[in-house]
Amino acid sequence: MPRSSIINDLARFGPHVASTPPTLADARAYCRRLARTHYENFTVASFLVPRALRPHFHAIYAYCRWADDLADETGSADESLALLDWWQESLEACYRGRATHPVFVAMGETIAEFAIPIEPFLALLTAFRRDQQQTRYATFEDLRAYCRGSADPVGRLVLYLARAHDGERGELSDQICTGLQLANFCQDVANDWDRGRIYLPGESWRRCGYDEAMFARREMNAAFRRVMEVEVARAEAFLIAGMPLADRMPPEFQVQIELFARGGLAIVEAIRAIDYDVWRKRPTVGKWKKLGLLASSWWRRRRQSGIGASPTGVALDAPTALLTSAQANRATERQGAAS
Repeated sequence: MPRSSIINDLARFGPHVASTPPTLADARAYCRRLARTHYENFTVASFLVPRALRPHFHAIYAYCRWADDLADETGSADESLALLDWWQESLEACYRGRATHPVFVAMGETIAEFAIPIEPFLALLTAFRRDQQQTRYATFEDLRAYCRGSADPVGRLVLYLARAHDGERGELSDQICTGLQLANFCQDVANDWDRGRIYLPGESWRRCGYDEAMFARREMNAAFRRVMEVEVARAEAFLIAGMPLADRMPPEFQVQIELFARGGLAIVEAIRAIDYDVWRKRPTVGKWKKLGLLASSWWRRRRQSGIGASPTGVALDAPTALLTSAQANRATERQGAAS
Protein backbone atom coordinates (compact mmCIF):
# COMPACT_ATOMS: atom_id res chain seq x y z
CA MET A 1 0.00 0.00 0.00
CA PRO A 2 1.67 3.27 -1.05
CA ARG A 3 2.17 5.98 1.53
CA SER A 4 -0.58 8.18 0.03
CA SER A 5 -3.03 5.28 0.25
CA ILE A 6 -2.28 4.48 3.88
CA ILE A 7 -2.69 8.16 4.77
CA ASN A 8 -6.07 8.21 3.03
CA ASP A 9 -7.16 5.06 4.83
CA LEU A 10 -5.92 6.39 8.17
CA ALA A 11 -8.01 9.50 7.58
CA ARG A 12 -11.06 7.28 7.15
CA PHE A 13 -10.38 4.53 9.69
CA GLY A 14 -7.49 5.73 11.89
CA PRO A 15 -7.19 6.01 15.68
CA HIS A 16 -8.70 9.49 15.91
CA VAL A 17 -11.74 8.76 13.76
CA ALA A 18 -15.05 8.00 15.45
CA SER A 19 -17.04 5.95 12.98
CA THR A 20 -19.92 3.53 12.91
CA PRO A 21 -18.72 -0.04 12.33
CA PRO A 22 -19.38 -1.18 8.76
CA THR A 23 -21.61 -4.10 7.99
CA LEU A 24 -19.92 -7.46 7.60
CA ALA A 25 -20.58 -7.34 3.85
CA ASP A 26 -18.97 -3.91 3.53
CA ALA A 27 -16.02 -4.94 5.71
CA ARG A 28 -15.40 -8.02 3.59
CA ALA A 29 -15.66 -5.97 0.40
CA TYR A 30 -12.99 -3.59 1.76
CA CYS A 31 -10.64 -6.49 2.56
CA ARG A 32 -11.25 -8.04 -0.84
CA ARG A 33 -10.40 -4.77 -2.60
CA LEU A 34 -7.26 -4.43 -0.50
CA ALA A 35 -6.11 -7.92 -1.46
CA ARG A 36 -6.83 -7.43 -5.15
CA THR A 37 -5.10 -4.05 -5.23
CA HIS A 38 -1.95 -4.94 -3.33
CA TYR A 39 -1.31 -8.66 -3.83
CA GLU A 40 0.32 -9.14 -7.24
CA ASN A 41 -0.47 -12.86 -7.42
CA PHE A 42 -4.08 -12.52 -6.29
CA THR A 43 -5.59 -13.60 -9.62
CA VAL A 44 -3.89 -16.98 -9.54
CA ALA A 45 -4.06 -17.42 -5.77
CA SER A 46 -7.79 -16.70 -5.65
CA PHE A 47 -8.51 -19.62 -7.94
CA LEU A 48 -6.59 -21.95 -5.64
CA VAL A 49 -8.43 -20.98 -2.46
CA PRO A 50 -11.79 -22.69 -1.87
CA ARG A 51 -14.47 -20.12 -2.59
CA ALA A 52 -16.02 -20.30 0.88
CA LEU A 53 -12.65 -19.47 2.47
CA ARG A 54 -11.73 -16.49 0.32
CA PRO A 55 -13.33 -13.83 2.57
CA HIS A 56 -11.37 -15.24 5.51
CA PHE A 57 -8.09 -15.16 3.59
CA HIS A 58 -8.85 -11.60 2.51
CA ALA A 59 -9.47 -10.54 6.13
CA ILE A 60 -6.20 -12.00 7.40
CA TYR A 61 -4.30 -10.60 4.43
CA ALA A 62 -5.78 -7.16 5.17
CA TYR A 63 -4.70 -7.40 8.81
CA CYS A 64 -1.12 -8.25 7.79
CA ARG A 65 -1.08 -5.58 5.06
CA TRP A 66 -2.21 -2.85 7.42
CA ALA A 67 0.26 -3.89 10.13
CA ASP A 68 3.13 -4.01 7.64
CA ASP A 69 2.31 -0.60 6.23
CA LEU A 70 1.79 0.99 9.64
CA ALA A 71 5.32 -0.20 10.44
CA ASP A 72 7.04 0.89 7.23
CA GLU A 73 5.02 3.50 5.35
CA THR A 74 3.83 6.11 7.84
CA GLY A 75 6.90 8.19 8.69
CA SER A 76 9.10 8.09 11.79
CA ALA A 77 9.76 5.08 14.00
CA ASP A 78 7.92 6.75 16.87
CA GLU A 79 4.85 7.30 14.70
CA SER A 80 4.97 3.71 13.48
CA LEU A 81 5.24 2.37 17.03
CA ALA A 82 2.27 4.47 18.16
CA LEU A 83 0.17 3.24 15.25
CA LEU A 84 1.16 -0.36 15.91
CA ASP A 85 0.01 0.11 19.51
CA TRP A 86 -3.33 1.36 18.19
CA TRP A 87 -3.54 -1.63 15.84
CA GLN A 88 -2.97 -3.99 18.77
CA GLU A 89 -5.64 -2.22 20.81
CA SER A 90 -8.01 -2.65 17.86
CA LEU A 91 -7.10 -6.34 17.67
CA GLU A 92 -7.78 -6.83 21.37
CA ALA A 93 -11.10 -5.00 21.01
CA CYS A 94 -11.96 -7.37 18.17
CA TYR A 95 -11.40 -10.34 20.48
CA ARG A 96 -13.77 -8.70 22.97
CA GLY A 97 -16.42 -8.37 20.26
CA ARG A 98 -16.02 -4.59 19.88
CA ALA A 99 -14.53 -4.19 16.41
CA THR A 100 -15.07 -0.91 14.56
CA HIS A 101 -12.36 -0.94 11.86
CA PRO A 102 -13.47 -2.79 8.68
CA VAL A 103 -10.52 -5.18 8.86
CA PHE A 104 -11.47 -6.26 12.36
CA VAL A 105 -15.18 -6.44 11.61
CA ALA A 106 -14.30 -8.92 8.86
CA MET A 107 -11.71 -10.69 10.98
CA GLY A 108 -14.07 -11.12 13.92
CA GLU A 109 -16.14 -13.60 11.91
CA THR A 110 -13.00 -15.44 10.84
CA ILE A 111 -11.62 -15.65 14.37
CA ALA A 112 -14.90 -17.02 15.69
CA GLU A 113 -15.49 -19.55 12.92
CA PHE A 114 -11.98 -21.04 13.00
CA ALA A 115 -11.23 -20.57 16.72
CA ILE A 116 -8.02 -18.66 15.97
CA PRO A 117 -6.14 -17.59 19.11
CA ILE A 118 -4.78 -14.07 19.39
CA GLU A 119 -1.13 -15.12 19.71
CA PRO A 120 -0.21 -15.34 15.98
CA PHE A 121 -1.60 -11.85 15.39
CA LEU A 122 0.28 -10.46 18.40
CA ALA A 123 3.51 -12.14 17.30
CA LEU A 124 3.37 -10.32 13.97
CA LEU A 125 3.00 -6.97 15.73
CA THR A 126 5.94 -7.75 18.01
CA ALA A 127 8.09 -8.43 14.93
CA PHE A 128 6.98 -5.20 13.24
CA ARG A 129 7.88 -3.26 16.39
CA ARG A 130 11.25 -4.98 16.44
CA ASP A 131 11.89 -3.69 12.93
CA GLN A 132 11.57 -0.14 14.26
CA GLN A 133 14.15 -0.76 16.97
CA GLN A 134 16.63 -3.31 15.60
CA THR A 135 18.44 -3.16 12.27
CA ARG A 136 21.20 -5.76 12.77
CA TYR A 137 21.20 -9.41 13.90
CA ALA A 138 24.40 -10.65 15.48
CA THR A 139 23.69 -14.37 15.22
CA PHE A 140 21.47 -16.67 13.24
CA GLU A 141 19.65 -17.49 16.47
CA ASP A 142 18.70 -13.80 16.74
CA LEU A 143 17.46 -13.77 13.15
CA ARG A 144 15.55 -17.03 13.63
CA ALA A 145 13.78 -15.51 16.64
CA TYR A 146 12.75 -12.58 14.45
CA CYS A 147 11.39 -14.96 11.80
CA ARG A 148 9.32 -16.74 14.44
CA GLY A 149 7.40 -13.51 14.84
CA SER A 150 7.49 -12.04 11.34
CA ALA A 151 7.01 -15.13 9.16
CA ASP A 152 5.93 -18.24 11.06
CA PRO A 153 2.61 -16.83 12.37
CA VAL A 154 1.36 -16.36 8.80
CA GLY A 155 1.73 -20.06 8.12
CA ARG A 156 0.05 -20.90 11.41
CA LEU A 157 -2.93 -18.73 10.44
CA VAL A 158 -3.24 -20.60 7.14
CA LEU A 159 -3.28 -23.86 9.09
CA TYR A 160 -6.15 -22.59 11.22
CA LEU A 161 -8.12 -21.65 8.11
CA ALA A 162 -7.47 -25.13 6.73
CA ARG A 163 -8.61 -26.64 10.06
CA ALA A 164 -5.28 -28.44 10.02
CA HIS A 165 -3.34 -26.84 12.89
CA ASP A 166 -1.46 -29.31 15.06
CA GLY A 167 2.06 -29.69 16.42
CA GLU A 168 3.61 -31.56 13.50
CA ARG A 169 2.06 -29.40 10.80
CA GLY A 170 2.91 -26.26 12.76
CA GLU A 171 6.59 -27.17 12.88
CA LEU A 172 6.68 -27.99 9.16
CA SER A 173 4.89 -24.73 8.37
CA ASP A 174 7.48 -22.83 10.40
CA GLN A 175 10.24 -24.41 8.31
CA ILE A 176 8.64 -23.23 5.07
CA CYS A 177 7.82 -19.74 6.32
CA THR A 178 11.26 -19.15 7.80
CA GLY A 179 12.93 -20.60 4.70
CA LEU A 180 10.92 -18.31 2.44
CA GLN A 181 11.77 -15.28 4.55
CA LEU A 182 15.48 -16.18 4.60
CA ALA A 183 15.38 -16.49 0.81
CA ASN A 184 13.73 -13.05 0.64
CA PHE A 185 16.46 -11.61 2.88
CA CYS A 186 19.12 -12.94 0.50
CA GLN A 187 17.17 -11.60 -2.48
CA ASP A 188 16.71 -8.14 -0.95
CA VAL A 189 20.14 -7.36 0.53
CA ALA A 190 20.47 -4.16 -1.51
CA ASN A 191 16.95 -2.88 -0.80
CA ASP A 192 17.30 -3.63 2.91
CA TRP A 193 20.65 -1.84 3.06
CA ASP A 194 19.04 1.22 1.48
CA ARG A 195 16.52 1.14 4.35
CA GLY A 196 19.32 0.90 6.91
CA ARG A 197 18.84 -2.79 7.66
CA ILE A 198 20.97 -5.92 7.36
CA TYR A 199 19.15 -9.24 7.64
CA LEU A 200 22.22 -11.41 7.11
CA PRO A 201 23.60 -12.65 10.46
CA GLY A 202 26.61 -10.62 11.58
CA GLU A 203 28.49 -13.74 12.65
CA SER A 204 28.16 -15.06 9.10
CA TRP A 205 29.46 -12.08 7.16
CA ARG A 206 32.20 -11.28 9.67
CA ARG A 207 33.40 -14.87 9.59
CA CYS A 208 33.65 -14.67 5.82
CA GLY A 209 35.65 -11.42 5.92
CA TYR A 210 32.90 -8.98 4.94
CA ASP A 211 32.24 -5.76 6.89
CA GLU A 212 29.87 -2.81 7.02
CA ALA A 213 32.18 -0.62 4.95
CA MET A 214 31.80 -3.17 2.15
CA PHE A 215 28.02 -3.09 2.59
CA ALA A 216 28.17 0.70 2.25
CA ARG A 217 30.14 0.33 -1.00
CA ARG A 218 27.76 -2.41 -2.18
CA GLU A 219 30.88 -4.42 -2.85
CA MET A 220 30.64 -7.75 -4.64
CA ASN A 221 33.71 -9.81 -3.81
CA ALA A 222 34.72 -13.33 -2.85
CA ALA A 223 33.82 -12.74 0.81
CA PHE A 224 30.30 -11.62 -0.06
CA ARG A 225 29.85 -14.59 -2.37
CA ARG A 226 30.82 -16.92 0.50
CA VAL A 227 28.29 -15.23 2.78
CA MET A 228 25.56 -15.63 0.22
CA GLU A 229 26.44 -19.25 -0.48
CA VAL A 230 26.03 -20.04 3.23
CA GLU A 231 22.81 -18.08 3.73
CA VAL A 232 21.16 -19.23 0.50
CA ALA A 233 21.96 -22.84 1.38
CA ARG A 234 20.46 -22.27 4.82
CA ALA A 235 17.23 -20.95 3.31
CA GLU A 236 17.11 -23.90 0.94
CA ALA A 237 17.52 -26.37 3.82
CA PHE A 238 14.58 -24.86 5.71
CA LEU A 239 12.36 -24.97 2.62
CA ILE A 240 13.22 -28.59 1.83
CA ALA A 241 12.66 -29.57 5.47
CA GLY A 242 9.15 -28.12 5.32
CA MET A 243 8.12 -29.69 1.99
CA PRO A 244 6.42 -32.74 3.61
CA LEU A 245 3.74 -30.37 4.91
CA ALA A 246 1.99 -30.41 1.52
CA ASP A 247 1.34 -34.16 1.80
CA ARG A 248 -0.08 -33.72 5.31
CA MET A 249 -2.61 -31.03 4.37
CA PRO A 250 -6.23 -31.46 3.26
CA PRO A 251 -6.28 -32.01 -0.52
CA GLU A 252 -7.68 -28.56 -1.29
CA PHE A 253 -4.60 -26.93 0.30
CA GLN A 254 -1.82 -29.14 -1.01
CA VAL A 255 -1.10 -27.15 -4.17
CA GLN A 256 -0.89 -23.85 -2.29
CA ILE A 257 1.51 -25.22 0.32
CA GLU A 258 3.72 -26.84 -2.29
CA LEU A 259 3.79 -23.56 -4.22
CA PHE A 260 4.93 -21.62 -1.13
CA ALA A 261 7.90 -23.95 -0.73
CA ARG A 262 8.74 -24.28 -4.41
CA GLY A 263 8.43 -20.52 -4.85
CA GLY A 264 11.10 -20.08 -2.19
CA LEU A 265 13.31 -22.64 -3.90
CA ALA A 266 12.84 -20.74 -7.17
CA ILE A 267 14.22 -17.61 -5.46
CA VAL A 268 17.21 -19.68 -4.31
CA GLU A 269 17.73 -20.83 -7.89
CA ALA A 270 17.45 -17.25 -9.19
CA ILE A 271 20.10 -16.01 -6.74
CA ARG A 272 22.50 -18.76 -7.76
CA ALA A 273 21.81 -18.05 -11.43
CA ILE A 274 23.33 -14.55 -11.06
CA ASP A 275 26.28 -15.96 -9.09
CA TYR A 276 25.00 -14.33 -5.86
CA ASP A 277 25.55 -10.77 -7.12
CA VAL A 278 22.41 -9.29 -5.58
CA TRP A 279 24.11 -5.89 -5.41
CA ARG A 280 24.03 -5.60 -9.20
CA LYS A 281 20.56 -7.01 -9.77
CA ARG A 282 17.67 -8.13 -7.62
CA PRO A 283 16.97 -11.73 -8.63
CA THR A 284 13.34 -12.44 -9.40
CA VAL A 285 11.18 -15.35 -10.43
CA GLY A 286 9.65 -14.56 -13.81
CA LYS A 287 5.95 -14.77 -14.61
CA TRP A 288 6.31 -17.81 -16.82
CA LYS A 289 8.42 -19.55 -14.20
CA LYS A 290 5.64 -18.92 -11.67
CA LEU A 291 3.08 -20.30 -14.09
CA GLY A 292 5.26 -23.34 -14.65
CA LEU A 293 5.49 -23.94 -10.91
CA LEU A 294 1.73 -23.64 -10.60
CA ALA A 295 1.04 -25.99 -13.49
CA SER A 296 3.51 -28.66 -12.40
CA SER A 297 2.38 -28.53 -8.77
CA TRP A 298 -1.28 -28.74 -9.72
CA TRP A 299 -0.87 -31.65 -12.11
CA ARG A 300 1.39 -33.56 -9.71
CA ARG A 301 -1.11 -33.17 -6.87
CA ARG A 302 -3.97 -34.06 -9.18
CA ARG A 303 -2.24 -37.31 -10.18
CA GLN A 304 -1.43 -38.15 -6.57
CA SER A 305 -4.70 -37.20 -4.91
CA GLY A 306 -7.29 -36.65 -7.59
CA ILE A 307 -8.05 -33.10 -6.44
CA GLY A 308 -10.07 -31.92 -9.40
CA ALA A 309 -12.55 -31.08 -6.68
CA SER A 310 -12.03 -30.77 -2.95
CA PRO A 311 -13.91 -32.80 -0.32
CA THR A 312 -15.93 -29.65 0.38
CA GLY A 313 -17.12 -29.63 -3.22
CA VAL A 314 -15.11 -26.54 -4.20
CA ALA A 315 -13.60 -26.80 -7.66
CA LEU A 316 -9.92 -25.94 -7.87
CA ASP A 317 -9.80 -24.74 -11.47
CA ALA A 318 -6.05 -24.38 -11.99
CA PRO A 319 -6.27 -24.39 -15.81
CA THR A 320 -8.67 -21.43 -15.64
CA ALA A 321 -6.29 -19.65 -13.27
CA LEU A 322 -3.40 -20.29 -15.63
CA LEU A 323 -5.35 -19.06 -18.63
CA THR A 324 -6.50 -15.88 -16.89
CA SER A 325 -3.00 -15.07 -15.64
CA ALA A 326 -1.37 -15.90 -18.98
CA GLN A 327 -3.78 -13.60 -20.79
CA ALA A 328 -2.97 -10.79 -18.37
CA ASN A 329 0.76 -11.39 -18.83
CA ARG A 330 0.48 -11.30 -22.62
CA ALA A 331 -1.51 -8.08 -22.47
CA THR A 332 1.18 -6.52 -20.29
CA GLU A 333 3.90 -7.65 -22.69
CA ARG A 334 2.01 -6.19 -25.67
CA GLN A 335 1.60 -2.88 -23.87
CA GLY A 336 5.33 -2.83 -23.13
CA ALA A 337 6.19 -3.54 -26.76
CA ALA A 338 3.88 -0.80 -27.98
CA SER A 339 5.25 1.86 -25.64
